[in-house]
Amino acid sequence: MKDGNVSEPQVEKLEIQSFDGLPIAVHVMGEGRDVVLIHGYFSNAWTNWIRYGHAAKLVARGFRVIMPDLRGHGESGTPHDAASYPPDALMHDGLALVEKLGLTDYDLGGYSLGARTVVRMMANGAAPRRLMLSGMGLEGLHHTRGRGDYFQHVLTNLGTFERGSSEWMTEAFLHTTKGDPQALLQVLNTFVDTPREAIAVITQPTVVINGKDDQDNGSAEAIVDLLPDGRFVEIPGNHMSAVTRKELGEAMADFLSA
Repeated sequence: MKDGNVSEPQVEKLEIQSFDGLPIAVHVMGEGRDVVLIHGYFSNAWTNWIRYGHAAKLVARGFRVIMPDLRGHGESGTPHDAASYPPDALMHDGLALVEKLGLTDYDLGGYSLGARTVVRMMANGAAPRRLMLSGMGLEGLHHTRGRGDYFQHVLTNLGTFERGSSEWMTEAFLHTTKGDPQALLQVLNTFVDTPREAIAVITQPTVVINGKDDQDNGSAEAIVDLLPDGRFVEIPGNHMSAVTRKELGEAMADFLSA
């Protein structure tokens, strides 16, 4: 039983070796068409996708949900050396996952850093059927350093923030997910900007799902404006709360099932 007394399907745990040998933990639920979901920064697969029932909604629609923990997060490898976090490492991890699991006909989605990773995968040859981007705006795709500076400030000043401030809330989330601050600092070095031109050539049907009060990464609608086949779905909440809302899983399931 999970939050809200909702019974969850069984979670199978796998491990793959990524492009550089780093172990990547993978959580799998359900049977059917494959959909890969990538979580956000400071988070993990369980917190983003399983805890609030999003994965279960997809399982109920006939999907096999594949949810890796990003490098530096969750149950995946969390080394502290800079060499383990080259630019675009998360993108390479995602492509390694697709290759190692033999995925040839699948859907792909992500929240926040996960959405950014999805776009980086698309810019480097990923070929899913459909895309889902959530918790992300155009600024967060083509100017990654902006949010990176914010997180670097939080991670290098832990324990100093005024209660209730944005930084304090971010640190509280870090403690909730038992994140490794040293590893997460290194993850910032993996961020790579994606130019507008590379986004504009994504032809797959894409849904951009964003909280009504979420402007943390800029305008989500601006991503849709660039896409040949994009649509926008607004759900309640801000960047931290929208991912907990049932409307996120419902919007994902409705889009993939259409």
